[in-house]
Amino acid sequence: QVQLGESGGGSVQTGGSLRLSCAASSYHYSGYSMAWFRQAPGKEREGVATIDTSSTTSYTEAVKGRFTISRDNAKNALYLQMNSLKPEDTAMYFCAARWGRSSLIRHEYVNWGQGTQVTVSS
Repeated sequence: QVQLGESGGGSVQTGGSLRLSCAASSYHYSGYSMAWFRQAPGKEREGVATIDTSSTTSYTEAVKGRFTISRDNAKNALYLQMNSLKPEDTAMYFCAARWGRSSLIRHEYVNWGQGTQVTVSS
């Protein structure tokens, strides 16, 4: 098991940027594939970006070219740089961890943070 805690959310205007961080408490952090998910009110939680143990990344189509996921294994940290934000990016953002291959499928993750709110106004 790994405990996760997100930070860095906030309110920005359209076109703005935010950088989310996720702190992980595990001696084996480098062995986990990590991901960012988001959930807007009334909608299902969806995968946004994932990074595996080799730092290979994958993104959902809606954020390609605007978001960048990265990790720092020395700091047990995960990041999501979000640029050119749009109102439709408004959601609670969660980091998640799984042992093994990376995935953007929600039910494949059992380790979740508490979330951080991102609000983008037009």
